Amino acid sequence: EVAESIGPAALAVGCDVAAESDLRALLDRTRSTFGPVDVFCANAGVGVGVGLGDGDEEWATALDVNVLAHVRAARALVPEWLARGRGYFVSTASAAGLLTQIGSAPYSVTKHAAVAFAEWLSVTYGDRGIAVSCVCPMGVDTAMLNAGLDAGDGAERLGAQVVAHAGDVLSPEYVADRVLEAMAEERFLVLPHPEVLSFFRRKGSDYDRWLRGMRRLQAVVA
Repeated sequence: EVAESIGPAALAVGCDVAAESDLRALLDRTRSTFGPVDVFCANAGVGVGVGLGDGDEEWATALDVNVLAHVRAARALVPEWLARGRGYFVSTASAAGLLTQIGSAPYSVTKHAAVAFAEWLSVTYGDRGIAVSCVCPMGVDTAMLNAGLDAGDGAERLGAQVVAHAGDVLSPEYVADRVLEAMAEERFLVLPHPEVLSFFRRKGSDYDRWLRGMRRLQAVVA
């Protein structure tokens, strides 16, 4: 519907980012319609698992979508970007990738991995024309957050409740504007919630104090 409202300047293609064949088909369709890919936004994400997760399958799903989808996209795009001397990779991670999320271990761990992969891309290719931005918001008004808030099980609601408790829940449009601002400056870390930076600095300056604070927050929300 969004692509249709934009018109011929947009194309909607169904894609399972966990399937490399789907991703490559998406890129091929994009190239044939618009030409070379200049910017790729790795925006798909899943929130699965409660606590340690019920089994390896939940961990595999989180890893596949939240991390390996980014790796697959980079693997498909970086060679052509290097040949052209330019390209832009936008990774949607989460404040949970900097601060850890109370509730779901698979979500928190894979979002940390997404941040680390974006850092690696920037370190490895930043001097060769490839820019990288990593988006780390707290609460955004999306179906994923709302599903967590509406979950019937208290343990399933915990992570979403912490996010809603921690700061404003932003609109996707507001977050998109912050991403565009960061891209104009080729800034790596995109923090739609500015307070995340102070939380992150506090964590780095005294890890044990930060962990104690997170345990207190968990007790308040649970």
